[in-house]
Amino acid sequence: MFDIVWIALAFALGLGARQIGLPPLVGYLVGGFMLHAFGAREDALIAELSNIGITLLLFTIGLKLKLKSLAQPHVWGTAALHMVAVMALLVPLLLALAGLGLPLLAGADLGTAALVAFALSFSSTVFAVKVLEEKGEMGSLYGTVAIGILIIQDLAAVLFLAFSAGKIPTLWALLLLLLIPARRLLLWLLSRAGHGELLLLFGLTLAIGTSELFELVHMKGDLGAILIGVMVATHPKASELAKSLLDLKDLLLVGFFLSIGLQGAPSPAMILFALGLVLVLPYKWYLFQRLMLWFGLRGRTAFLGGLTLANYSEFGLIVAAVGVENGWLAPQWLAVVALALAFSFIAAAPATSRSHSWHEAMSDWLRRRERTKRLPEEAEIDPGDANAMVVGMGRIGCGAYDELAHERGLRPVGVDADPDTIQRHQRQGRYVVQGSATDADFWHRLHLDDGHMRLVLLAMPRVSENLFAAEHLVKEGFTGTIGAIAKYPDDEQVLRAAGVQLVFNLYAEAGAGFAQHVCSGQKSVADLP
Repeated sequence: MFDIVWIALAFALGLGARQIGLPPLVGYLVGGFMLHAFGAREDALIAELSNIGITLLLFTIGLKLKLKSLAQPHVWGTAALHMVAVMALLVPLLLALAGLGLPLLAGADLGTAALVAFALSFSSTVFAVKVLEEKGEMGSLYGTVAIGILIIQDLAAVLFLAFSAGKIPTLWALLLLLLIPARRLLLWLLSRAGHGELLLLFGLTLAIGTSELFELVHMKGDLGAILIGVMVATHPKASELAKSLLDLKDLLLVGFFLSIGLQGAPSPAMILFALGLVLVLPYKWYLFQRLMLWFGLRGRTAFLGGLTLANYSEFGLIVAAVGVENGWLAPQWLAVVALALAFSFIAAAPATSRSHSWHEAMSDWLRRRERTKRLPEEAEIDPGDANAMVVGMGRIGCGAYDELAHERGLRPVGVDADPDTIQRHQRQGRYVVQGSATDADFWHRLHLDDGHMRLVLLAMPRVSENLFAAEHLVKEGFTGTIGAIAKYPDDEQVLRAAGVQLVFNLYAEAGAGFAQHVCSGQKSVADLP
């Protein structure tokens, strides 16, 4: 009975957090603190939900691992140097505060300071993904760089979890090497799991089953979950499997966030200390930005990427929980890290919502700090002799590109922010370049002043993206024809006011095109059955 009340409270507070623009997990943490204040304590159900949620979280991280992208210096280099620099700031700071007699840090030694600093060096994957998805910028360069950095951080946390157990593997652990030849069978099963509940069950069996196997031979189950994810990550359905597990993983993680709050209600001193840790966030953002610039990324990529990562992480909570469980940290640190996480989300939410306007204001300052030698994906963009452009190479953009190239006799160039999408189109013979239409600098780097370009089609799914692109095309002096897609009549008006001459309403035109296509296949309307 009480478990249902706890879940209902988590829903209510999670919904409240979302209504004010925060991730629901902030509400779950608050719910845990409230339940503890009323005398509730963690039970078996919440603990089990927590453990399964963490296992699925690690498994989905493994599914997203792309070793090629993680091997790039601006990804692993930024992640590693940032973690070292944050710890280099926080460890002496925490020890100095302990020396001043701060009650919360009484008796803190180098090991305590290092573990707390390590937990606070991570950035939140949950928050970053939420922000990038809401902006429609998961495939943008700054988005892919930020996700790569987060995965490197997560791997560091997984290594910590693997070695924190302090267990000596049994000789039976050698049998785990059989998972390598079993990979072919696993990929075969994944291919035949379909797209519904069987795919979900396969993912659950793979993640939880491998975790249990590792535990049986005295190895950390978390390590098994991420390794089995890596083993099947190259399969074409790996991303679909990750998406099918996404909602279930987030649901089960509710148990983890509730259990953190149930560890103990925060004292005023803990709240003040956690608020003080919020002052470290500008340092985290500035450091991310400087490192990305140093590795050859542009100012916009560095600014937006750094802002997306300027927060504390749920993985920091996991590290702190392991530290408390092993007796390396006092239980009060779990509440402090949880509060710091919640406060960082509260501070970061309005900042990320204004990120593009802030970048516009700081763009000149950022350009002066860019390196002369940039990464290839950040170089100037020359469309060559193309006389038409399609921005957004999804299904609609791809169809528009082929129509222009094969039926209209034009020489189009496609633009997309997702490197994987670009490579797929290039393999199919289309001329596609990388660029984000919501990047003001992209329009500065794009050479449209030679008079070749006559037509630009904006085929992105969000009207805000098409509107941004149209405004910057006009601002850059483009005099050709601009066309854009829209879904609603009021979107059409907004786009035309921004300088779009031709607007294609997807819903209205799709119905008319469908009827025209069917009728054109008949000799007359009378021939229709």
